[in-house]
Amino acid sequence: MDWRIQLLGAACIWIGFAAHTQTAVNDYKHLGVASCASTVCHGKATAQTDRHVALNEYRIWIEQDRHSQAYRVLESAQSKQIAAKLGIPNAAGAKICLDCHADNIAPAKQGPKFHLSDGIGCEACHGGSEKWIETHAEKTATHAANIERGMYPSEQPLRRAELCLSCHLGTKDKFATHVIMGAGHPRLRFELEAFTANQPAHFVVDADYVERKGKIAGMNLWLTGQLENAERFLTLLQSPLLTPGGMIPELSFYDCYACHHNKDKMVWTQARAGAGVKPGTLRLQKHSLVILQAVAETLGSPAAAEQLKVATDELVRAGQTDPTTLRAAAQKLLDQLRTLEPWTKRAFSNADVAAVRKTLLRYAAEDKTSDFGSAEQVVLAMESLSYSLGDHDRLKAPLDALFATVNNGSDFNAAHFADVAKQNQGRF
Repeated sequence: MDWRIQLLGAACIWIGFAAHTQTAVNDYKHLGVASCASTVCHGKATAQTDRHVALNEYRIWIEQDRHSQAYRVLESAQSKQIAAKLGIPNAAGAKICLDCHADNIAPAKQGPKFHLSDGIGCEACHGGSEKWIETHAEKTATHAANIERGMYPSEQPLRRAELCLSCHLGTKDKFATHVIMGAGHPRLRFELEAFTANQPAHFVVDADYVERKGKIAGMNLWLTGQLENAERFLTLLQSPLLTPGGMIPELSFYDCYACHHNKDKMVWTQARAGAGVKPGTLRLQKHSLVILQAVAETLGSPAAAEQLKVATDELVRAGQTDPTTLRAAAQKLLDQLRTLEPWTKRAFSNADVAAVRKTLLRYAAEDKTSDFGSAEQVVLAMESLSYSLGDHDRLKAPLDALFATVNNGSDFNAAHFADVAKQNQGRF
């Protein structure tokens, strides 16, 4: 994908959004990156062409993948400043940091070659290799057998989204709070298809890959990411994270730029804030929810989109009242979103993808995606869906124009973003 999306961080047979009992990444012992890095394993200098896999995956990870740098970030001057503000002696030794900047598993599950300093290594995504490290290299090995022995099915879109979002959004057990961000941690953002594409691929979706693992289109991967992001957000709103200190809510659930903007730029309007939301008040994040309204309108009906909009507005208003009301509104909206889940396994035509893209751009032009987070997701979607349609290069100029409007959240101008979207509607 394009160089502009410098973000941290394919798929196969669908398993659905229902609760599962499949293997988690930490179920088995993690033997460490060094167990995979030799030249007879995944550490070859160049890609091999006579095998199912290229065997240079370690090289790609260590030289190009930002996950390999995640632990080293904790030793930077910025991280030391953040730790000092939080009263943490050492970011590289604090659980609150290591949970997402390293493969922070329990000591009892660390093999002899395991090192926290490896960052987000192989087993952080592929699961503890204790049971499959030897058998997965056998000529008779199958992917299904590897999964049975503890390999994590990261090629499945939902499982990938769940795993990525465990850090890029959070869980009830590890979460980048407003306090952490106030100390200097960057704002979290995530879009599954874009994040996947912007990490250097250490696999090739060729005929052999498809035979072993299946394949899913970019549109499905993107939609899965949007739904899981929204559902995870609504679930976290119902967790103890919502009111960790009692009276004051967890502010990271709210739109950063509703408060953090230049006072000389008064951008509030009733249409942008939503019905019943007053100026100067906290507003819950709703970027994935707005994106899903556009999807619902395109793939379902205007009535379905309106139903989601009403429930989203109700959620935002509830976020200004009390925890009980907010949790009820979050559950109501979560129930609605679950009715959209079958769409993630649909076979989409190019016309379907193009229609979703047009709706997203129309929403932008009509000022329906004017919060920075929503605008950012629209732009990421425009690029992702353009790659899926194969017309990205032809549309480089309008995509560049859209990207320029969301380059910096602090300088974001909602009216200008809507104008640029409107000017380029006829080009998509």
